[in-house]
Amino acid sequence: MPGQPLRLDQWTNFYMITSAAAASLLGLMFVVISLGAERRHGEDALKIRIYLTPVIIYFSSVLVMSLLLAIPNHTRPTAVSCICLESIVGLAYAVSLAIKRGAGNAFYDARSDLFSYVICPFAAHAVMLAGGLLSWLQMPQIGLDLVAAGLIALLGIGIRNSWAIAITIASPRD
Repeated sequence: MPGQPLRLDQWTNFYMITSAAAASLLGLMFVVISLGAERRHGEDALKIRIYLTPVIIYFSSVLVMSLLLAIPNHTRPTAVSCICLESIVGLAYAVSLAIKRGAGNAFYDARSDLFSYVICPFAAHAVMLAGGLLSWLQMPQIGLDLVAAGLIALLGIGIRNSWAIAITIASPRD
């Protein structure tokens, strides 16, 4: 294992803050789900479900990654394994959404939805995977910076998408 030691202890506050933010946003999403269930029925309810699941997955990814990296006494192999494994799962999830879209299903209404629900999250997970690999190889601090950038991107994507869902739920029916 060449290079500098992996200094996760310097990142503890960051991981605690991101895990708290992700957990809070997850809780708020359940409020949105409850409100949406009361306001929308039929096809509208199905659309909301299609859009909500990825947001829940993205916030959960941030929460789990932050909690895993906040575990004390990680060795380089265990930390890098956590980063890479979760990143690969996130990439696979984004690809599965793209496949659903490409299979002719009317999964998302607009191309912009494909960008914000598939392409951006895929890129965020790819950045985290690159960070995990750099952490293993030779530049652990740059690698951890990339992991942090990916987590922040997923939080931002989740906030953007949950805002779009909240606006949809709150807007009057046509």
